[in-house]
Amino acid sequence: MLTYFIGSFLSVFVFFTLAFIIAQIKNNNAIVDMGWGLGFIVIAIHGILTTETVTLAGYTIFAMVLLWGLRLFLYISIRNWGKPEDYRYVAMREKWGNKHPRVQAFFKVFMIQGLLMMIVAAPIHAAFLITTEVNVIWIVIAAVLFLIGFYFEAVGDIQLRKFITNPANKGKVMQSGLWKYTRHPNYFGETVMWWAIFIVIVSAPWGIASIIGPILITLLLLFVSGVPLLEKKYMKKPEFVEYAKRTSIFFPWFPKKVN
Repeated sequence: MLTYFIGSFLSVFVFFTLAFIIAQIKNNNAIVDMGWGLGFIVIAIHGILTTETVTLAGYTIFAMVLLWGLRLFLYISIRNWGKPEDYRYVAMREKWGNKHPRVQAFFKVFMIQGLLMMIVAAPIHAAFLITTEVNVIWIVIAAVLFLIGFYFEAVGDIQLRKFITNPANKGKVMQSGLWKYTRHPNYFGETVMWWAIFIVIVSAPWGIASIIGPILITLLLLFVSGVPLLEKKYMKKPEFVEYAKRTSIFFPWFPKKVN
């Protein structure tokens, strides 16, 4: 177990160090966002390569992480590559000023994300550390939930991308498709997928301990880096305020009737 975690930590450290170097060359710390999905794939690859006997749960989680991570990496890369640095990272630079901004970026952006990733990846670790086969029923349930989550995240991203790239929608707020039922379908989808990944391993001995992973990603998206930041940004728009009055903030539901 110790050898596994050392190897996993080193893999993540090397991955984010390379991402940091590229970010400094591009002078754009937002590149770290591209590494979020890809980093979990690095963890999963390390697990499957270093585990002597991979269980069905291990292969299932590997497939889920690969599908989710590759799509997210490609989507964010296509969306962000060549674009100006995201406002969140610009604000960090302004806050740091001349107080060793590159050193602060390395530890407070890249290494922090790597640490959070290792915790969120708890179900992935469990899948390669637990050699007991799990109940197939749980895998089927997890697969259905994962596909639901994947649909919300992928389709939500596609719908938003089409909306934003249409010049006629400049300055407007996305309110159709999945966005009619939740203000953050992509974040909802990602949360569901991580709970699905956890469910794959939940029936294994000590598998329940990996619940820290989905709990952490849910808290991060709901209260820290996901929903709150976007809500704060767009609440300045009157159209978004009206949209928020009738649309669920996270869990999909039918729009409210507002007089």
